Amino acid sequence: MSNRRDFLKTGAAVGAVAAVNGLAAGAFAAGNETIKVGLIGCGGRGRGAVKDVLNAEAKINGANPKVEIVAIGDVFKGKADSAAKAFADPKHKEYGPFVKQVKLTPDTVFGGLDAYEKVLKSDVNYVILATPPGFRPYHLEAAIKAGKNVFCEKPVCVDATGARKVYGLIEESKKKNIAIVAGTQRRHQQGYIDSMKKIADGAIGDIRSARCSWNGQGIWFYDRAANVSDAEYQMNNWYHFLWVCGDHIVEQHVHNLDVINWAMGGPPVKAVGMGGRALRRAGDPNVVGNIWDHFAIEYEYANGVRLASYCRHIPGEDDVSEMIVGSKGTFNTRRGYTINGKPCAEDTDVSAYVQEHIDMLNSIRAGRPLNELKAVTDSTFTAILGRNAAYACRPLTWDAALAANEDTMPKDLKIDSKIDVPRAPVPGGWKLPPKA
Repeated sequence: MSNRRDFLKTGAAVGAVAAVNGLAAGAFAAGNETIKVGLIGCGGRGRGAVKDVLNAEAKINGANPKVEIVAIGDVFKGKADSAAKAFADPKHKEYGPFVKQVKLTPDTVFGGLDAYEKVLKSDVNYVILATPPGFRPYHLEAAIKAGKNVFCEKPVCVDATGARKVYGLIEESKKKNIAIVAGTQRRHQQGYIDSMKKIADGAIGDIRSARCSWNGQGIWFYDRAANVSDAEYQMNNWYHFLWVCGDHIVEQHVHNLDVINWAMGGPPVKAVGMGGRALRRAGDPNVVGNIWDHFAIEYEYANGVRLASYCRHIPGEDDVSEMIVGSKGTFNTRRGYTINGKPCAEDTDVSAYVQEHIDMLNSIRAGRPLNELKAVTDSTFTAILGRNAAYACRPLTWDAALAANEDTMPKDLKIDSKIDVPRAPVPGGWKLPPKA
């Protein structure tokens, strides 16, 4: 495991790129080629990322932007068409101010399972990967091989096979000197950056334990429309199916786990946990899906520090926060950023969702592209490790989980594929697949 202080400084360096480049952003943009953005995945997060990169460029270059939206794609052509219409609408509240930067044509709006390949083959040099996470390893592989700068949403995989694929891409991305920024936006959020600097400098002493949670109410569910295939239904209702989502601990709680890994200097070495599916819809898993609605995980790091991790989709009091207990004090984000109950940092007025694109754009133009692939893969697999330990109701090591022959992606996937969904894992009845 890397040294915690070095790891924290590496994470905080993102903020330094933002601060330094923010002062001289025009110099990095002046005389450079236009950054041409392609979007893969035209749902809410993908559309949001387009808004964010356009706002980021406005922060950098104001009235002289050098970012254009030139190609988009989605497995559902209708979603791509709808997004293209919204992006080009001068009256649209979010996209209207940027219509001159939208260079889409009917020939650069793609649909189908191969839409990502068509976007990558178009004239783009900055791609946004915002499809459901089950596809992320394959889209990352294609984007990196194509030499594109990548903004990828988290998580970056949903199983051990996907994780091994993404880990295998890290060195290739570095050799190609391309930027890869992940949707773990807390690493670009000033309050977190400043807090982590204080922790690294000893403000709370040696870390003794930690707690993090994403306890919320629930998530959307789309009923099945008539005459759609299993593949279409499951991809459109992706959050509820393990092969596309990875379960909510992976899709959502990864943010909080990422913060603790950031503070610890790397991921845990083992986990044990429990959970289940208590209040989600009952019935045929082909209809209602097969993810759980609550997890409680205890992680152990190499130095013996324990992390208590909780996440749920059950009505109750919301709690999305992190706490780190040290020998000299406690850091908590439950109500702002505090150490021993006193404010220790604050955010700027720039959204972290925008700041991560500012940092990425500036790093590209400075010739020092950020590469966050290792950190986001570590945090994604931290979530997968906890999920599988809870499914199995037994202690599970990082190495055993990563070596497993766990591959949830349907084989020979087509838009009209029939996909039989297994029932939600029964606590203690799920078995870790054998070593790959």
